[in-house]
Amino acid sequence: MDYTPFYNNFVSKIMRRLKKNYYLALFCCIVGILGLVRLANEGITIDEQCTTQPNVTDGECKEYTSHSSDSNSPEIPQDSSAKGSSRPLSQGKPRRTFHPIYSVPSFSGTFRDLQETHAESARRWGVKPVRNRVEAEKRKDELVFIGNNPFYKIDPGMSSSIPYLVPHAASVLETIARNYLDSLHVKGIPLHKILVSSVLRTEEDVERLRRINVNASPESCHRYGTTFDIPYNRYHTVSPPGETRRAVQNDTLKWVLAEVLRDARKNGLCHIKYEIKQGCFHITAK
Repeated sequence: MDYTPFYNNFVSKIMRRLKKNYYLALFCCIVGILGLVRLANEGITIDEQCTTQPNVTDGECKEYTSHSSDSNSPEIPQDSSAKGSSRPLSQGKPRRTFHPIYSVPSFSGTFRDLQETHAESARRWGVKPVRNRVEAEKRKDELVFIGNNPFYKIDPGMSSSIPYLVPHAASVLETIARNYLDSLHVKGIPLHKILVSSVLRTEEDVERLRRINVNASPESCHRYGTTFDIPYNRYHTVSPPGETRRAVQNDTLKWVLAEVLRDARKNGLCHIKYEIKQGCFHITAK
């Protein structure tokens, strides 16, 4: 009896089974190696995120690692300080975005309200011209003191006027000063207060000023308590005690101030004249 066919068939079945087991074992080995590589890459990625993100603390990195390794916790851990936010801790705190500075195309072209325009509003909204400072003290029911305001500073060198305005003009000045500080903040510029260099002038102040400056007008709008001047090349730096703020160029502060004044003029709060010789914005409430 010839057993050769039976033997060949038996051997072929064994070889097929061995090949099948061999391929299965090889496949399992490959899958296992790929799994180890993925775990190693996840660990490296977490470490890199912790080292490259300066705003992420060690505790946040550990918390992220523990959540990532827990298969029963599919949600990404969130910053506890920002409720409702879906931002992962590994991304760190969001960077603040500052507003750009656009300023105005031309100072003289943007702020060119004529003296006659200022005078018309001054006579309409202002008080009767005050003869001297003694009389001004008696007319405080018509004027408000502006020498102590948290949003702007009176120029220490102011000598030809006194810190009084009509209530409407004082409100316009405070609005401009508040908006200026807000604008500096959103643009990431260290805070500076505007200076007020000229406000109410009595008749005696005008006469004295004309002896010094022949160009001073006898019909000055400052006599009505509606007009004030803001220098564009001098500011008061706001600095907490013991802290030194970074220096800011006056041109930068002037550009931001021009934006604020442009909006105030556009909203109908005031007339503005850009004074080159005096180095200020001449402003009258309307």
